[in-house]
Amino acid sequence: MMNCPSRREFSRMLIGAAGFSALGKAAEPALAGVFEVTRYGAAGDGKKLDTTSIQQAVDACGKAGGGIVYFGNGVYRSGTIHLRDGVKLHLSEGARLLGSTDLKDYPSNVPQLRSYTDSYTDKSLIYAERASGVGIEGDGIIDGQGASFQGAYKVRPYLMRFVECRDVTVRDIHLHDSPMWVEHYLGCEGVRITGVSVHSRVNKNNDGIDIDSCSGVRISDCDIVSGDDAIVLKATADRPCRDVVVTNCVLSTLCNALKLGTESNGGFENIAFNNCTVYDTRLAGVALEMVDGGTLSQVVVTGITMRNVKCPLFIRLGNRARPIEPNGPRPGMGALRDVVIQGIEASGGSLVGSSITGLPGHRAQNITLRDVSLSFQGGGTAQDADRVVPENPECYPEHSMFGTLPAFGLYCRHLEGLQLDNVRCVTEKPDARKPMIFDDVEDLVINGRVAKA
Repeated sequence: MMNCPSRREFSRMLIGAAGFSALGKAAEPALAGVFEVTRYGAAGDGKKLDTTSIQQAVDACGKAGGGIVYFGNGVYRSGTIHLRDGVKLHLSEGARLLGSTDLKDYPSNVPQLRSYTDSYTDKSLIYAERASGVGIEGDGIIDGQGASFQGAYKVRPYLMRFVECRDVTVRDIHLHDSPMWVEHYLGCEGVRITGVSVHSRVNKNNDGIDIDSCSGVRISDCDIVSGDDAIVLKATADRPCRDVVVTNCVLSTLCNALKLGTESNGGFENIAFNNCTVYDTRLAGVALEMVDGGTLSQVVVTGITMRNVKCPLFIRLGNRARPIEPNGPRPGMGALRDVVIQGIEASGGSLVGSSITGLPGHRAQNITLRDVSLSFQGGGTAQDADRVVPENPECYPEHSMFGTLPAFGLYCRHLEGLQLDNVRCVTEKPDARKPMIFDDVEDLVINGRVAKA
């Protein structure tokens, strides 16, 4: 039986067979559905600003009903590129799309969908809104030159942003040095991100992938080294983030690796994190944070290994109550329930410990930890063991928000329906604290036996 080539291999075969140099008029594509940017005037020399030429290729591709906008070997310096229906950018292995360092090359794009990200930035290197069948692929590099942008949110563009798009594919591309978030998907349906590598630690807010109020999302086989959260799901609009799976990824970050929140207004539903490796992470390996209203339910985290991660698990139901629009109505109290965390192996935990907490009168509900092994540095004192932990209902959620916890492993408070099955917490150094503490926990089951907090 004959093996069919992948779309990328097929594209390369077509391009290689045709030979762009032998083509006719510059305004015509080399092959049906393939539009080479140099035929529209792009220099690819890293000096000339190629924005206009690239946009002409994109527009021609869109007008023709969609296809591939092709970047051959070269360095293409550009400002904002607006994708059209059916258009996919293809960067060859020797191609580098270089973001301009002049903010004037990034016009404002304010999306029709209102979200808290209106407060962030309205500029992007690659932008698509209400487009269908769009994407980015190839073995090339997109480099935002993020270190060249300093200051508040508004003066630092996203590397790429898709808003209310359908059928979005981003695969195999290398993403470097964004001035702001690397990838932002807002209100999209049907997103596939696979084989993407991210290396961005040159500026503030260098999130790797932000999935925001989206549905039907698959993220797989990605390698992310980020300055801010590696893969983070948000709900900054008045719609949920749901039906999302993240699998087979390798993550390292100066913040949190796998995260839901902090922005939770629209809520989260039917989310799966599976089979990922996390290493050298300064904050939490897995963070579930509901603090701006909304409901989190049906979240499953399985098969995660962590090395040198300061806090393996951080789960927080708080009440920051930040509105979607700065002067809009504050959301009501949110909810966090129906969470399963299974098959976790983590080492390198800090003195702080891990925690699962709700608020008085607002318990997080139905949380199961199964086959979980957490290792911490230890060294806690008797004074640490006697600490009174503040509630901090309105604080920004972070694993260190309570200070050093009175349990070296797992501190649980204001919960209903907590089940622990084969959960093990150990320290590298002696520690005067208990491995676990349960405070105001109803329906506590440990290894199949009902326990009292």
